[in-house]
Amino acid sequence: MIPDDMLREFLLGFIKIHILHHAAVEPVYGLALIAELGRHGYALSPGKLYPVLHHLAEAGYLRRIDRVVNGKVRKYYVITRRGGAALDGARVKVGELVGELLQTGAAAPAPRRRRGKRTLRSRGGSP
Repeated sequence: MIPDDMLREFLLGFIKIHILHHAAVEPVYGLALIAELGRHGYALSPGKLYPVLHHLAEAGYLRRIDRVVNGKVRKYYVITRRGGAALDGARVKVGELVGELLQTGAAAPAPRRRRGKRTLRSRGGSP
């Protein structure tokens, strides 16, 4: 069984990728993301989601756009070039991982044996 803190880290990574995915499609805002992520089984409160959005924006993956909606400012987020590159890289890695994890009928690969460093001396050569 996966420890709770490790599972939280995995899920946070998936949530970040999910946010980048939607921000690449169209501008997104917090409450809509909470509903969307909820459809996938992620129960997030605004107090959990907004720090993630702020972090992604501060790191340069998202850009915030303020729009007035019904007389109130709503903070939308769109993906940046850096975010797009990160999303593309994540798609490749997630695809590889999911493909490997979901292979049916395939035997698990044998663990790799670690070899020590070989020196000229251990191969019979001179130093």
